[in-house]
Amino acid sequence: MKSTGIMRKVDELGRIVLPKELRKALDIKEKDPLEIFVGESGEIILRKYQPACIFCNSMDGIITYKGHNVCRHCMEKLAHRLSAEEEDD
Repeated sequence: MKSTGIMRKVDELGRIVLPKELRKALDIKEKDPLEIFVGESGEIILRKYQPACIFCNSMDGIITYKGHNVCRHCMEKLAHRLSAEEEDD
């Protein structure tokens, strides 16, 4: 992790402002969701949210089905398993 040298104060509502230059460099736009993590040393880590597969945590080829994120690879494996089960019936 590299330091930016930027310091911000928390306001009375618990908010901080991310500098425009940082948002632009990280392609963070208004209303973009950010994930919040707490590191082992107590540091707060913000990361732009990227949906991941509920089965394998891959972020590639995500399809949202009934509110759940599934990657194409796992979707194909599920389809193959379902067709195999149908053949057994």
